[in-house]
Amino acid sequence: MSLSLPTLEPIMQLTVQVAKPVEAGNVTHSMGTGKRRIIPITGGQVTGTARGQSMEGEILVGGADFQLVTSTTAAQLDARYILRLNDGSHIYITNSAIRTGSEQDIAALVRGESVAPERIYFRCAPRFEVERADLAWMTQTLIIGTGARFPDRVEMVFYEVK
Repeated sequence: MSLSLPTLEPIMQLTVQVAKPVEAGNVTHSMGTGKRRIIPITGGQVTGTARGQSMEGEILVGGADFQLVTSTTAAQLDARYILRLNDGSHIYITNSAIRTGSEQDIAALVRGESVAPERIYFRCAPRFEVERADLAWMTQTLIIGTGARFPDRVEMVFYEVK
C-alpha cells in the first residue's frame, strides 16, 4: 500500500502579547508533580489566508496560557484565547503545546530573556471553535503549529495538514 506523504499549508501567523507570568506553585496532577504557571494574554495580531479566506484580525485581551512545568527542561502548555477577525467574527482557540530546551535556555526564558528560537522545541496542536459556517472546516481538520517565546510575546505559525 502506498499512502501519500502529508504536506503542510500555512494558514495563519500569530503574535500573542503576554504579561508577566503568575507562579501558582507546585501541584500534583495525574502524571506526577510540577509547577503551575499562568501567563496572561494581553492582545496580539493574526495574519494569514486559509483556503482563500482572510485570517486577518486581533487576539483579544483575556486569554491565558496555563503551563505545567514538568522539569527544568520541559513544560506542557494549554493556552486559551479568542481571535476577532476583521469582519467581526470570532474564533476560540484551545492550543496544547510542548516546549523543551536545555536547562540553561529554559532558565533564561523564565528570567524573561530572549533565547534563539531554534534552541527551543516548541510545537503545538490548536483546536478551534468558529462562529462562521464557512470556517467550520477548521474544526474538522488537523492543524499543527510551531512557536517561539520572546520576553513580551509568543510568535506562532499554524499549518493545515493536507
